[in-house]
Amino acid sequence: MKQHDNDLPDRLGCLLPSFPVSEQHKSAMETFRRVIREDIAPMAAENDRQGRYPRQSIAALKAADFLRVPVPVAHGGLGFSQALSQHLMFELGRADPAVAQIYKVHDDLTRELLDVGSERFCAALVKAVCEDRAIIGAAIAENGRSVDQFGQVTAAPDGEGGYVLNGRKIYATGAAGADLILVASFDLGQQAMRLDLVPAGTPGMTIGQDWDRLGQRATDSGSVTFENLRTHPNWSALAPGRMPPVHGSLRYQNGFSMILLGIGAGALNAANDFVVTTSRPWPSAQVERASDDLLVRRLFGEIGADLAAACALGRNAAELLDAFERAEVSRTDVAMSVYAARSSATRSALRATSDLMSVLGARVTDARVGFDRYWRDARTLSLHDPVEWKHEEIGRHLLTGWEPPPGLYQ
Repeated sequence: MKQHDNDLPDRLGCLLPSFPVSEQHKSAMETFRRVIREDIAPMAAENDRQGRYPRQSIAALKAADFLRVPVPVAHGGLGFSQALSQHLMFELGRADPAVAQIYKVHDDLTRELLDVGSERFCAALVKAVCEDRAIIGAAIAENGRSVDQFGQVTAAPDGEGGYVLNGRKIYATGAAGADLILVASFDLGQQAMRLDLVPAGTPGMTIGQDWDRLGQRATDSGSVTFENLRTHPNWSALAPGRMPPVHGSLRYQNGFSMILLGIGAGALNAANDFVVTTSRPWPSAQVERASDDLLVRRLFGEIGADLAAACALGRNAAELLDAFERAEVSRTDVAMSVYAARSSATRSALRATSDLMSVLGARVTDARVGFDRYWRDARTLSLHDPVEWKHEEIGRHLLTGWEPPPGLYQ
């Protein structure tokens, strides 16, 4: 099986039409696709086996100026729309879902920080990302009684404009190899949440290499512990009077959908190669090649159609994120599209990564083939926030007109 094959759009043809790219961004996209094809995809299986931060792959993203994508052109970035950025997440997801998730964190956080930071902070952030090629990781999630309960990492003023952080984060995607880590903490004095960027190597911060999960192994999203860590006033991320954008959580959710779709597409492509080069036809089919088996063709066609439909939903939701920023649609319009995309992406990705195995033959379970990583990655990502609640929320809107209020998962 050719793990790094990246020609799926050509095989699906009109089922997955090419994403429109403006002349302004065409050259950059060509470079990024070459890097994904030549530098990222060939390392994916090994990254998964090692289960550690994919430093070589991230270095390739940095060298190609990938990290400038979410920064506006006026500030020295490439100024990609949210829709185009999320299409990149899809393409990265096909190549290496762990790299895709690490990049997603950087893209999402860069956009959000430029919305909430002071002018001075934003200038420093832009310099770090565009000139120093800094990648941003996250240390947000805590082990509260509910997933949205915070307060286990506390912040107390140090008397010099900074804060002293203490506590532990349980998941920290991208932090293991990040240059700057966004840390959410609870300000004991103000009784409010605060956000700080913490440079890698800051005394008092310990990156725990304790990520041992079913999938997304190379994200190395383990714990981070803070013991009397002092933040710098210049890296205080949340300016007075500013709040995260109300559609930020919807952007995060749709990014996961795009990565899931990339995983499904990558699995379909790898399965196609396996059938053509390795699978043996079942005797009852009475054909010479497995690819001539009508049952094999039917399953590939059905799964391909499901993925194509899910991709259309994901892309539409991504475009609505940009439309919302132009005040052309309501937040509820975006939310319902994002929820529908998440539902369809989850089901189609899980089916592509598991059901296809039924027609590939027992040989596909060989560890050297590595097909299991597609299912492990899709299954792990799909659990980030329960898709059944997306169904309930869509149904609540359809039946009652309910409009989801801004929240961490709504």
